[in-house]
Amino acid sequence: MRREHSRAELARKLAPYAESPQALEAVLDDLAKRRQLSDERYAETRTHWLSRKYGAAKIRQDLKAHGVAESVIERVSSEGDLEKAKAILARKYRHPATTREEKAKRARFLQSRGFSFEVVQRLLRMED
Repeated sequence: MRREHSRAELARKLAPYAESPQALEAVLDDLAKRRQLSDERYAETRTHWLSRKYGAAKIRQDLKAHGVAESVIERVSSEGDLEKAKAILARKYRHPATTREEKAKRARFLQSRGFSFEVVQRLLRMED
């Protein structure tokens, strides 16, 4: 594998080649027992990779879409969201917002990236 896969993602990929659903589950259980398949490890690497561009809400949504259990998703914290949002905003926009429309545009941009309303408000207040 070139990257980590979640159990659900790997099951979906291997399903066309499996003799039966029971055989597929046995293979996945064997991989998990040998620690070659781990949803926790997948969630950590995926979170690290996505955190460069997205906030905690978007990351949680992505993990849920890839079949990661809720208990694992809850471990994804929103710590450092303000710093991440600040860095992303600095890369996208070189100058501070001067008009109300520019601030609204930046707020929509950050919210579409999965940052909470509180983080967006604090960051835009800091720009003032």
